[in-house]
Amino acid sequence: MDQENEITLRKLTVDDVDDFMVWATDPKVAHFCSWEPYASVEDAIAYIQNVVVPHPWFRAICLNNRPIGAISVTSNSGADKCRGEMGYVLASAYWGKGIVTKAVKIAAKMVFEEREEMERVEALVDVENGGSHRVLEKAGFVREGVLRKYFVQRGRIRDMVMFSLLRTELRD
Repeated sequence: MDQENEITLRKLTVDDVDDFMVWATDPKVAHFCSWEPYASVEDAIAYIQNVVVPHPWFRAICLNNRPIGAISVTSNSGADKCRGEMGYVLASAYWGKGIVTKAVKIAAKMVFEEREEMERVEALVDVENGGSHRVLEKAGFVREGVLRKYFVQRGRIRDMVMFSLLRTELRD
C-alpha cells in the first residue's frame, strides 16, 4: 500500500457511527460473526457507547483515517492474563487487498508493546472462513488445530480453528 492509502488503527468513537454502519449492516461481513447485521443507528450508537468505548483494546481499522473496519483484543485476568483473543471485521468493499493482514500485524505489535503480561494472542476462526485463515497465516499466526463443536452461532454449533501468535514469534 502506498502512503496515499495509509492503514492505521485508532479508537472508534460515536462520531464514527456512519462509517461503522457500512460494515455493521452488511450481511457478508456478519456472516461468520456472532452478531446479526445492525438495523438501526441507535443500536450502533448504544454498542459503541456501551461495548466499544469501555473495551480494554478496541480500535478502528482506518484507511486514510476513515474507519473501514474494527479490530479488538480481549484482556484477561488471573492465570489467563498472559493471553488475549483477537477479532476483526472489515467492510466487504475492502476484502482481498491485504488491509486486514496489515491491521492484524499492527495490532499484535501494539498489544505486545502495551501489555507486558501478554505472551500470546489467539484468534478463533470458523472452519469455513478461509479468508480469515489466510489473513492470520500471512500475519505470522500459527494454526494450532480445530476445536470441534466449540461455538454456537445463530443456533448452529460450529467448529473453530485456533490460531496463535506468541510474543517471541512477532515479526514485521
